[in-house]
Amino acid sequence: MPLKKLKEALEQHHVHYETIRHDPAFTAQGIAATAHVSGNDMAKTVMVKLDDTMAMAVLPASRKVNFDRLKKAAGTSTAQLATEEEFASRFPNCEVGAMPPFGNVYDMEVFVDEPLTHDIDIAFNAGTHTELIQMRYDDYEAIVHPKVCEISG
Repeated sequence: MPLKKLKEALEQHHVHYETIRHDPAFTAQGIAATAHVSGNDMAKTVMVKLDDTMAMAVLPASRKVNFDRLKKAAGTSTAQLATEEEFASRFPNCEVGAMPPFGNVYDMEVFVDEPLTHDIDIAFNAGTHTELIQMRYDDYEAIVHPKVCEISG
């Protein structure tokens, strides 16, 4: 989902958002620092495999996925980090590691870490390592319909 397609989707839903350009950065904490966004408000997308199904875990940049909690929340027997080789082809117009947290667009389930729901605004990668989208968390939830659960630890 390149930036243009993402913006069109947000505009179609009448969502107010801001685009934030920043110097190239490749970790969620690094992006947050470069873009002057709080690590708690920066939503990072972590690609995971739940049994054999690809899914997104979305959590604050300052946190890490707890795979036992994710497995329990998903009701699966396994939960593990997906490799770039396993998911890169699903996001043909995105830079690897810069996928926006819109799993609904890619036909995959999205799990949001509960602490992220307390933020008024969230920022996330917009398909590149140099642009973020910042929008209200409530608007994000209304579009994506993620499963909210405690998945960090």
